[in-house]
Amino acid sequence: MKKEISTLMLLSIFALSGCSLDNSKTVTQETVKASSEQVTQSEQKNGTNLIEASDDEKVKLYALNEAKNEIKGVILDIDGKQKNFDWEIPNTGTKPQLFYTDLTNDSKEEAVIIIQTGRGTGLDNYDIHVINVEDLSEIKVQSYEDIVANEIKSNVVKNDDGTLTITAKAQGKESKFDYDFDPAPDFNQDELAFGGVVVYALENQRIKLNIPGSVGVSPVYVVDFNITYKFDSAKNEFIVDQIETIPIEK
Repeated sequence: MKKEISTLMLLSIFALSGCSLDNSKTVTQETVKASSEQVTQSEQKNGTNLIEASDDEKVKLYALNEAKNEIKGVILDIDGKQKNFDWEIPNTGTKPQLFYTDLTNDSKEEAVIIIQTGRGTGLDNYDIHVINVEDLSEIKVQSYEDIVANEIKSNVVKNDDGTLTITAKAQGKESKFDYDFDPAPDFNQDELAFGGVVVYALENQRIKLNIPGSVGVSPVYVVDFNITYKFDSAKNEFIVDQIETIPIEK
């Protein structure tokens, strides 16, 4: 009888030990699972795919929705603050450029994002976004279309000898020059065309824009318009400051 009682006690101890071990395993598994979920949620919060970061890593850009050859929607992270934007980034082979610098001369940095939106034969297009780092609002940058419409006048004359006479006027300054061949003699064109090349850059904490004017159906670029922006605090907008006109040699 004593032997039977002893045997039962030992079996009970082993059974309890087994339950304890099983519970320990369950707790450990649940802890690991919870930890894993927290990491996943953190990664999702910060975006699943880092596209690019500024050199100082103050500004980071994450993909929000990725299609086959295009990113549609991004998460912009500025020093830990995040906001979604509906910017589209096609797969051109060129990554966005990100900067953290003062463009408004108020001793406070802005985030600057320059995105290539198109590339091909005779085509090179970029968009620029300037973001207030305090409230993550976007500061307007005067578009190239608005600058062309209001600041640039041009005239193209087809000469009988197959050359072109081109007149370009920007901010009241006129340039006149001859182009020694007509790339599209059957194409009726009396002014320069724009939009094939729109390239933004930053230089000495100022926004620069290059928009060459072209002639012909397949664009031949004949004159560069190099634009420097300034910040208008009353409008809270970057507007054109200076326009430099330079003929392009063939």
